[in-house]
Amino acid sequence: MNRAYLSIGSNIEPEPHVRAAVAALHRLYGPLRISPVYQTRAVGFEGDDFYNLVVGLDTDAAAEQLAAACREIETAHGRLRTDQRFSARTLDIDLLTLGHAIRDDVPILPRDEILKYAFVLKPLVDIAPEERHPVDGRRYADIWAQFECEGGLRRIAIDFSAETGS
Repeated sequence: MNRAYLSIGSNIEPEPHVRAAVAALHRLYGPLRISPVYQTRAVGFEGDDFYNLVVGLDTDAAAEQLAAACREIETAHGRLRTDQRFSARTLDIDLLTLGHAIRDDVPILPRDEILKYAFVLKPLVDIAPEERHPVDGRRYADIWAQFECEGGLRRIAIDFSAETGS
C-alpha cells in the first residue's frame, strides 16, 4: 500500500467540480485526507480563478492505473483536452506522488509542480507537512517555509462530508 497525493483544480463551475472529484476518488479509493481549498488566479492564461486542493489516499494501484482513473474522472466531468497546457478546465486531477516513487516516464513522479506552484505546495503542506519530497529530500513544511509565493492564495470553506460520508 502506498500513499498517493493528487492535486485537484477547476475554474469552470469550480465548487461542484471539485466536490465531484472528491466524491469519485472516495468511491474508488476509500478514505481521503483532504486539504483546504484555495482560490487562486489562473496561471499562464487570462481566465477565471481556480479552486485548488490536494487529497491523499492509500492504494495498491500502479501509477499508470491511478493516472488513468484521474483522466476518466476528468472526462466524466466534462474535461476537454487540448494542446494548450494552460487553459480553463472543468476538472484537472494530477498525480503528484505515489509513495517515494521516482519516474521519468509518464506519469512523471514526483510532479515538478510541487516545487513550482503555491497552489500545489500549500495544500500538500496542509495535509502532509512531515512527508519528504522524493527527489529533493526536504519536508514539505520546510520547502514551504522557503517558498516565495507569487500571487495570493485565498482559503475557501468547503465541507466535503457529504462527498465522503464522514
